[in-house]
Amino acid sequence: MKFFNSQPDKERYFFATYEIEVNCGFDLRKASWELAIGQSVGNPNVRNKWENDELFEQSSCIICHEEESLSGIIKGLVTIGFPVINTDWSHDSVTHLLCQVMGGQVDIGTFKKCRLIKLDLPKKVEEFFAGPKYGINGFRKFTGIYHKPFSGAIVKPKTGISPATLLQMVKELVDGGVDFIKEDEILSNPIFCKLEDRVELISNYINNCGRKIVYCFCINGDHDVIANRANFVYQNGGNGIHLNIWSGLGGYKAIRNLDLPIFIHFQKSGDRVLTDPNNNFGIDWNVICDLAGLIGVDSIHAGMWGGYLNEDEKKLRATLDILKNRNVCPALSCGMHPGLVNKNKQLFGSDFIANVGGAIHGHPDGTLSGAKAMRQAIDESFGIEYKKAIDKWGLIT
Repeated sequence: MKFFNSQPDKERYFFATYEIEVNCGFDLRKASWELAIGQSVGNPNVRNKWENDELFEQSSCIICHEEESLSGIIKGLVTIGFPVINTDWSHDSVTHLLCQVMGGQVDIGTFKKCRLIKLDLPKKVEEFFAGPKYGINGFRKFTGIYHKPFSGAIVKPKTGISPATLLQMVKELVDGGVDFIKEDEILSNPIFCKLEDRVELISNYINNCGRKIVYCFCINGDHDVIANRANFVYQNGGNGIHLNIWSGLGGYKAIRNLDLPIFIHFQKSGDRVLTDPNNNFGIDWNVICDLAGLIGVDSIHAGMWGGYLNEDEKKLRATLDILKNRNVCPALSCGMHPGLVNKNKQLFGSDFIANVGGAIHGHPDGTLSGAKAMRQAIDESFGIEYKKAIDKWGLIT
């Protein structure tokens, strides 16, 4: 095991930075040692005859700090270098990456806290990831919407509806002027609204409605079915799919690797189980967003400012910068309404989907008027539908 006080080989290793706090009686030196050993070559405390110098040189992690700088310290930031050679990047990819960086250290009594807050991958590793097929640029080219946010809509009720009801709802959303429609993460393949019954029905309408609209079907499921579902959507005329984070990052990458002409949307609901800063063991949301860009999602529920999810402006801007760097289109959602559109545009620019569920379908005059109100907010045309929405939800300036 090596401690480095000089710059290690950035092509030989990828680097993970952790926020670590140790339990009483330990220090960061011991924690770093146990993490580096335990997540590469062996037991964090017991050596054996098979661990020769050649094996250590090839496959052990390195600790990117002076040994003395970690002694006696009980919390701080630690960077560990993981050998690139330990991973089959063509096939094991993001799943094995996460297994290495957030694995066995959570079982070690030394650690009171260990959160992954940054990943740095060498270029030769990033080349194994396709990145978005479309992303922000692709959304703009497909829809013809430039220099302003996209008007997005979410299917509500979340579930319980029939394909016929869904079609009527979609028609009102389209007539109201939306650019993007996302089924809710609760609607996957229930018996009363199965994918086989709704994909062709909805896609036929979307493809012949006279405008270019992205429609993302929810295909949540286990890994042995989601690739088949993505293919089914494409073969039946669909242009987008939606996966929730619980389908796994490997699921997104598997679909991207099919290289289908469909948009891939990443839904974050549930992510705080992994990403909440109050969790002692977790992964920072910005790390997830960066990985999402690598594995090839085109859009992602990035967060929200001013809604019932109300994130810190500076932190949300940092997230959006990461996504922009990966050409991923962020969706701002969880309480978005017409009175928030302009303020979010002032704060974050125009490269986002203003994604709305409740404030469209809950408009005083119904879904069609709710979609029109959002369109008017984005286009700054301010008709009667917009005015009624502002009366109900207010205007944030």
